[in-house]
Amino acid sequence: MKISVIMSTYNAENWLEKVLIGFSCQTFTDFEIVIADDGSREATKELIERYQKEISIPIIHVWQEDKGFQKSQILNKAIMAAHGEYLVFTDGDCIPRKDFVEVHNHYKEEGYFLSGGYFKLPMDISLAITKENILNQDCFDVKWLKSKGKIPKFKNIKLKTSGLVSKILNKITPTNASWNGHNASGWKKDLVEINGFNQEMQYGGQDRELGERLFNKGLKSKQIRYSAICVHLDHKRGYVNKETWQKNFNIRENTRKNKVIKTPVGIDSNT
Repeated sequence: MKISVIMSTYNAENWLEKVLIGFSCQTFTDFEIVIADDGSREATKELIERYQKEISIPIIHVWQEDKGFQKSQILNKAIMAAHGEYLVFTDGDCIPRKDFVEVHNHYKEEGYFLSGGYFKLPMDISLAITKENILNQDCFDVKWLKSKGKIPKFKNIKLKTSGLVSKILNKITPTNASWNGHNASGWKKDLVEINGFNQEMQYGGQDRELGERLFNKGLKSKQIRYSAICVHLDHKRGYVNKETWQKNFNIRENTRKNKVIKTPVGIDSNT
């Protein structure tokens, strides 16, 4: 087992199930799933236990008590629980296209991390997607999506391109190749060396801050936003607040200004 897919979740069984179905039909199958569960209820545990029996991909459930939004901490625990030497990160609300893991495996390279994106869906389409739509890959087909509701036209290109065109778009896109928690990957040893995610940070920029420390360590990044495709299911964000955003902004400013590599409150805080 050389690759571990780490996905975060919190009390979102309907979305998590769709994501697990997406990972059950990958073209590349030599990986495990590590679910970073930030204190979900019993129903999430029951769902995971069912899929541990129903699909062939190994699933590890890492859970911690619900103490508010502590995603950075549970991700750090998941990193240490992962058996893979290469880690692919996503969220429990992002359904992967069938070649998602294959793309990350293909582009992985020592000294780099990979940066992907997502195609955001509105709530009506998110609810309409069934198991069959995922297995048949309907939810990545622009015509099918349009038949279920309105989707942003300017982003359709993500779903329409492939092969050489996708590679060209990866090269010319003005979007920074930053660490995006819904679609990013890197070597476990690199993440451990920087002490993982900063556990002082709650929602808002904690993924980018980790990527900035990887840059400070000397790593480079590669853009795969037009090659590694996932669709993002809609949901509310009740954990967003101005005070947290400001605190996280200050931490990121310090990371950039002082070239911080290893966070003082990270993986080793849990051991």
